[in-house]
Amino acid sequence: MEQYYSRLIAQERRSLLTVETYRYELGRFLNCLEVAGATVETVDTQGLADYLERRRIQGGIEPRSTAKAIAALRSFFRFTVDEHIRENNPALILEPPRRGRRLPEVLNRETVDRLFSLVDTRSTLGVRNRTIYELLYSAGLRVSEVVSLNIRDIMFSEGLARIWGKGSKERLVVFGSEAALWLKRYLEEARPCLSGDRNSLALFIGRTGKRLSRKGIWQQYARVAHCGGTGSRLHTLRHSFATELLAGGADLRSVQALLGHVDLATTQMYTHVDVSFLREQYRRYMPKLQGWGNQ
Repeated sequence: MEQYYSRLIAQERRSLLTVETYRYELGRFLNCLEVAGATVETVDTQGLADYLERRRIQGGIEPRSTAKAIAALRSFFRFTVDEHIRENNPALILEPPRRGRRLPEVLNRETVDRLFSLVDTRSTLGVRNRTIYELLYSAGLRVSEVVSLNIRDIMFSEGLARIWGKGSKERLVVFGSEAALWLKRYLEEARPCLSGDRNSLALFIGRTGKRLSRKGIWQQYARVAHCGGTGSRLHTLRHSFATELLAGGADLRSVQALLGHVDLATTQMYTHVDVSFLREQYRRYMPKLQGWGNQ
């Protein structure tokens, strides 16, 4: 397995995030193989299909997660063929489920403010978490982009942050005054308490002084969202950022650049979200015209 992971990084040049995802998926798969008394050398396509079906029924995984699992299995068994462990790739004919186009969830400004106010900023960790949420929302960042930030990537005088996005592509993003205030408070008050006498380039660190993980941020936000009575995920802050920009009149190309989307079509889904928002506002404030609007 270590040889396979080395191949992903050195030969196929996969991102660390992809390698992590494949490691997780294959770990689950190999454990199931062991329980079933099967082996990598003998499992067939039907065995893989049964495994994915069990995950769907027992774990309730979504089509997107199933597609990731299939991609991991295809990659791994391609490796076993190249290394002469197997003669064929049983995952090759697995068909990823079709994914319907689902509009992303968004939060309005009032809801975002209410959620952020629930963070207890009397503690060091509270200041850190509030700063992370403010930056995620203010700059429309991915969680992976936030955890990879170093202190030197923040340029306060310009109100900019240097981001390394998917595919290790660099871009500059703008963050607002509220995020800037929390960043300064975090760097002056909270981070020194967390780092102690340990040196770290990372902007956001944990109690041990090491770079904070995505999982840690997800867990903290999940608690806040639960207390706030929403089931929103952390990525919802990025969706809300993009939707607010478009609703305020920003052009699609600018939003694409800020989000770091390679394909403009990916950014265009937020125009549909905005239309949904407008329709909801119409129905709320113009109830007498609802019948006319549905014709």
